Amino acid sequence: MTDLKSKFLEVYSVLKSELLHDSAFEFTDDSRQWVDRMLDYNVPGGKLNRGLSVIDSYKLLKEGKELTDDEVFLACALGWCIEWLQAYFLVLDDIMDSSHTRRGQPCWFRKPKVGMIAINDGIILRNHIPRILKKHFRGKPYYVDLLDLFNEVEFQTACGQMIDLITTLEGEKDLSKYSLPLHHRIVQYKTAYYSFYLPVACALLMSGEDLENHNDVKNVLIEMGTYFQVQDDYLDCFGAPEVIGKIGTDIEDFKCSWLVVKAMELSNDEQKKFLKENYGKADPTCVAKVKELYNALHLQGAFEEYESKSYEKLINSIEAHPSKAVQAVLKSFLAKIYKRQK
Repeated sequence: MTDLKSKFLEVYSVLKSELLHDSAFEFTDDSRQWVDRMLDYNVPGGKLNRGLSVIDSYKLLKEGKELTDDEVFLACALGWCIEWLQAYFLVLDDIMDSSHTRRGQPCWFRKPKVGMIAINDGIILRNHIPRILKKHFRGKPYYVDLLDLFNEVEFQTACGQMIDLITTLEGEKDLSKYSLPLHHRIVQYKTAYYSFYLPVACALLMSGEDLENHNDVKNVLIEMGTYFQVQDDYLDCFGAPEVIGKIGTDIEDFKCSWLVVKAMELSNDEQKKFLKENYGKADPTCVAKVKELYNALHLQGAFEEYESKSYEKLINSIEAHPSKAVQAVLKSFLAKIYKRQK
């Protein structure tokens, strides 16, 4: 795996160099240095799971056949396109949420001299994706499908982010609007498509598959993405900041988190009132009160039950798939996230 990761990082350097010498723009030394620093700060710093999943998935779809250097490079390049997409979302997301840290360091827009230039940096990150695709995939029969896929997934993610943002509007804080179907919908569009479906869809396209024939795979991956986000919501509150790399702010931000939806479901009238009074306030005392209520409602137990049921359901769906190679792809995804701590 370390070998794969170092190969993956080598491809990052190649792509970055190509983008810094893109003939469509005449770079000055300052602008080239800016983009160089901006990319290094925002693109390769995470766990790289989404990007590496493209290569893992493609290998499994090839069922043990040795990959050529060209295939490895192209799978890595697609993986990096997803990491670029992720970087673009996170740079803008952190501004929208007024976040302070990301991946254990200050958010990009919090860096001296960056500020709101970060918005344009996000737009540049977004525009790098078609540059990479054009350079390396233009001659491929699946080129148009790739462009389509990235456009579609970006649209779905932006719409998911919109539902998330408008449900947390200042002055319209109404916890009774929060429900499991709403949570499910936000998660499906905001996270599941780009984090789970996109890497596998890239690998399927590279393998010469038609995505129209793989709706069942899409559905399993969306379910998996939902489960992943519920874990994320849980870790935001109960995870250790030094392990997860960020300080959770879902309670302060009035997020439609799985925990608050579940708490509303399990609360009696008095507890509901207590939750409504304290949820979504930046005051540390209010946050602590919400966490106390979560503990009183045994949300950790409710989460464990949700986790085991989801796992069982996912395994059953995966094993129903006719292709052993596709089963292997889906199982490897599930293994990466089941009972994760960060």
